[in-house]
Amino acid sequence: MSDLLSQENKSDPTASIAALTKEAKRLALISSRGAREEGEGYEEKPLRLPEWVKRTVLNTEENRQTRLILKEQKLNTICESGRCPNKGECWSKGTATFMLMGALCTRTCRFCAVNKGLPEALDDGEPARIAEAARQMNLRHVVLTSVNRDDLPDQGANHFARTITAIKGAIEGVAVEVLTPDFQGRRECLEIVLAAEPVVYNHNTETVPRLYKTMRPGSKYDRSMAVLQMAKGIAPQIPTKSGLMLGCGESFDEVKAVLRDLRAVGCDFLTLGQYLRPTRDQLPVKRYVEPAEFDDLGQYAWSIGFKMVHSGPLVRSSYHAEELANQL
Repeated sequence: MSDLLSQENKSDPTASIAALTKEAKRLALISSRGAREEGEGYEEKPLRLPEWVKRTVLNTEENRQTRLILKEQKLNTICESGRCPNKGECWSKGTATFMLMGALCTRTCRFCAVNKGLPEALDDGEPARIAEAARQMNLRHVVLTSVNRDDLPDQGANHFARTITAIKGAIEGVAVEVLTPDFQGRRECLEIVLAAEPVVYNHNTETVPRLYKTMRPGSKYDRSMAVLQMAKGIAPQIPTKSGLMLGCGESFDEVKAVLRDLRAVGCDFLTLGQYLRPTRDQLPVKRYVEPAEFDDLGQYAWSIGFKMVHSGPLVRSSYHAEELANQL
């Protein structure tokens, strides 16, 4: 909540909130729901990191070149903002997941390291810079995601569409995959993004319904399911995709129930990965899930009809996205 309050009035939060716009007040309320609570394990000694989730830091020439391009174009990536463990591998291959609409998110998902607060106005030049960066990186499959922009009338949907169009104009034959927020469940926002014809539409479920209040204040499980269902109804030819993090206190029965719900709304692709605590400010890991358990859940997902399943400790939504999309 402090990100939404002026530094001058930290000692008087009530006065600070009163000075905010109506929308900012609503966002501040959402943010306050993400405050730490007793019994959540923040002060406990972290679990020991098992070998199967450790990554070697890669510092290749390709990695350095990717970093340079992103810096020159003044772009954000979820690779850095979300502290992804696969950043070195992906960057060494010249790939990155671009994060649209700034570095501040209007929601306070408590597993996420992206900074929270009231964002600045949209950068109208960002779509062209992302397209240029993708061209310089010789990308054939581009993944776009974003912070939540509950402060915008269209939730940022038009910005997504403009960026998809800019990339397609810069690179002939390119495929663009999107991972969007829930757009507050608004169908017109989905229609705008899907009209730009991404090759895959992804919206992550992230966790099981019981843990939403703890992990995703400001988001709703049923709304996320409705978004995936609407996307399939609007553009049935575009595969839909969703992902979950494991190790947050969920049971396998709960995970399987979510997978059945995803199939019931027509979700085609699934990713399952281990939650890794980005910093001490995020929720602690409750359990490190064994690779064999990921295999079992992956097999279950295949058995109930998913068209593509990627399940493993280090799997993330956009990890190996191009290779997986090309398998279809």
